[in-house]
Amino acid sequence: MNQAKSYAAFANDKPLAPFTFDRRQPRPDDVAIEILYCGVCHSDLHFARNDWGMSQYPVVPGHEIVGRVTSVGDKVSRFKAGDLVGVGCMVDSCRTCAACKDGVEQYCLEGFTMTYGGEDRQDGTMTQGGYSDAIVVSEHFVLQMPDGIDLASAAPILCAGVTTYSPLKHHGVGKGHKVGVIGMGGLGHMGVKLAKALGAEVTVFTRSDAKVEEAKRNGADHVVVSSDQAQMDAVAETFDFMLDTVPVQHDLNPYLTSLKYDGTHIIVGLLEPIEPAIEAFNLVFKRRVVAGSLIGGIAETEELLKLCADQGITCDIEMLDIHNINEGFERMEKGDVRYRFVIDMATLKNSAD
Repeated sequence: MNQAKSYAAFANDKPLAPFTFDRRQPRPDDVAIEILYCGVCHSDLHFARNDWGMSQYPVVPGHEIVGRVTSVGDKVSRFKAGDLVGVGCMVDSCRTCAACKDGVEQYCLEGFTMTYGGEDRQDGTMTQGGYSDAIVVSEHFVLQMPDGIDLASAAPILCAGVTTYSPLKHHGVGKGHKVGVIGMGGLGHMGVKLAKALGAEVTVFTRSDAKVEEAKRNGADHVVVSSDQAQMDAVAETFDFMLDTVPVQHDLNPYLTSLKYDGTHIIVGLLEPIEPAIEAFNLVFKRRVVAGSLIGGIAETEELLKLCADQGITCDIEMLDIHNINEGFERMEKGDVRYRFVIDMATLKNSAD
């Protein structure tokens, strides 16, 4: 076993604190990685606080990991020591079901193994994430970082980026389409950049006048303040797709009426029951669809990383000292970050904790 330094949640009502634990010895198909950067996702906060009722403690969050390979197992063929790599939200799946064979491991019929808070399929131990100095992951779930990509700002692409890219690609978004992006946070700002990269005309929907200029700076062609009924009326039956990144309950009906007939409303942010209820009239009379999408597959994520490197697409980040992670959680909960914290793991290695 190799000792790893980290920050972990020990209870739902306690702040994250230093934690030392054993990482497994690499198996023949494993890649051992020194972690350089780790993005801070809103899911990390939910998991630390057991908002979804499935957390086991202590748990080390973090599933937007960028690092350097330190060693590889005998059966590893794609990576070698010194390579720059990433690890996203998954570290394993059954690899044999229809979804896995189709390259969408996130829909594994047996359930994918989460980077943290999951159960290792071989030894039954709980997986621990990227708020640590090192990780060991099966080769299949390690991502090659393309040349020229900025490593720190690439970390959130492994979750926020692919969560928005995957549905855009799946639904065939491209030139000539009009896409509405609901919400202008970590997911939303990446949705704008990626929909634009695919050739779509993009409109951001926000409840805040303060985010109008922000949205335009991030490439939005138009901005609608959704609390202004006149603005909403003006875009009725306008859009081919809505990419809904809002993570809390909200009324979908006004956005459904903004879709053309055959339009699709894609939910990527909400994991709670939809409230208030969807009015079936809004679907039936225009043949509209409400769809969902979860992160992205491994091949899809590597495709996205290459796209971002080729087109210079980055996530807007603020670097964070890991000793300030609890303050970072508080600020993230208030929406006080533009748009993603990324932990510099050198601050953990240089720590006396």
